Amino acid sequence: MKFAPGYRRFAVPAFLGALLAAFVFPPAGAVLLGLGAFVLWFFRDPERSPPEESGVISPADGHVSVIRAEDGRIRVGVFMNVTDVHVNRAPVSGTVRDVTHRPGAHKPAFSKDSDKNERVDIEVVTDEGDEYEVSQIAGAFARRIHPYVATGDELERGDRIGHIDFGSRADVLLPEGFSSDDVVVEKGESVRAGETVLAKR
Repeated sequence: MKFAPGYRRFAVPAFLGALLAAFVFPPAGAVLLGLGAFVLWFFRDPERSPPEESGVISPADGHVSVIRAEDGRIRVGVFMNVTDVHVNRAPVSGTVRDVTHRPGAHKPAFSKDSDKNERVDIEVVTDEGDEYEVSQIAGAFARRIHPYVATGDELERGDRIGHIDFGSRADVLLPEGFSSDDVVVEKGESVRAGETVLAKR
């Protein structure tokens, strides 16, 4: 099993604390051992295989929480619960045109107010000239967004593009020309990063 970068920062202290506590207060050692195991599980980074079926695939594991029109374009958002894999993936192949960090609030990622949360926007241009945007949005407990990509990077559909620590949301802003009829998922539907098709035309 692979793990997302940064897992050692949380797991190592928990395991070291468990080792020390085992000799002083075993119940605390057991709690810290469980905490370390949870961190490893949370930062898991399983392999994914994009479907042969064409279309825009989900950037995140979780449940669809947003489907709405926005300045003539369609936004599809996926809420990641603490139990979901938090590694995000490229919905389409293309070239990264820009990566922008926007400071903001830390409201619950499933709420409407989360649109004002801290975020990283990754703009991608396909070979056909279509423009997509993936937004990694922090949640109430997520204080660190970790993009893996930079301007000029070439992405293949399903490539890893970053992760967010502990509860968050990932959106895809579809290019002009997509309509709500092209979205093939519904609010509340469970999706998997790099595998579930969100929209196609």
